[in-house]
Amino acid sequence: MTDEPGGPEEPEPEPRPGERERERLRSTSRYSIWVGVAFLTLIGVATLNTIRNDEGGVLGADAAEAGTSLPEFAVPQLPAGPDGDANVYQDDCDSSENPCPSDEVRTPACEVELERVIRICDLFDRPLVLSFWFTNPPDCPPTQDVVDAVARRHEGEVNFLALAIRGDRAELEQIIRERGWRMAVGWDRDGAVSNLYRVGVCPTVAFVLPGGVLSGAKLGSEELTEAQLEAAVDELVAESKRLAMVSR
Repeated sequence: MTDEPGGPEEPEPEPRPGERERERLRSTSRYSIWVGVAFLTLIGVATLNTIRNDEGGVLGADAAEAGTSLPEFAVPQLPAGPDGDANVYQDDCDSSENPCPSDEVRTPACEVELERVIRICDLFDRPLVLSFWFTNPPDCPPTQDVVDAVARRHEGEVNFLALAIRGDRAELEQIIRERGWRMAVGWDRDGAVSNLYRVGVCPTVAFVLPGGVLSGAKLGSEELTEAQLEAAVDELVAESKRLAMVSR
């Protein structure tokens, strides 16, 4: 079109030989650059998630994470629980349709009713210490010895749950028997809970207020002493009592 209204419309000149091919190559080049940038962006996001996962994600002990409501899950109890994966469904439908499509209906984790299955929401009635562990590295089970010793002193006042991430069931049960743990132990057979909670290091010990709200966490490869854990549990109990007083 010309700039003057009503002016004649001039036909566009035919491209000279070779121009179509050059334009096609330029478009292909722009597309390749865009794909390359998108690929690098995805790598950056994956790297960031890995870094955040190593820091504990939802279980991070910084102020931004404190106050987070923890996701719900149900896991087989060790020993003697069923041989199955964790249930991490938060509601009964993952789609936005109402009613839910029949093939999308799921039983939420805290509505599972099976023997020898631990539902995390049943432990939200008191302060809760949630400890994640692996069979490898080998310093993980000794940390659970510390957790179990503290759990015995706070029985009836604080709930404790040790969650074994993946691992061979027979080996896990042997560890529990040999070490004589009395605290509840759950089995995250397929790693669904550790992915949901973004657990990447051992030890990872979360301190949870009644109602399932994260107070803080201790995580990393450094040794967690019994005195350190005892002090953290005492602070969790004190904080729970302060909040109970405020809510009255």
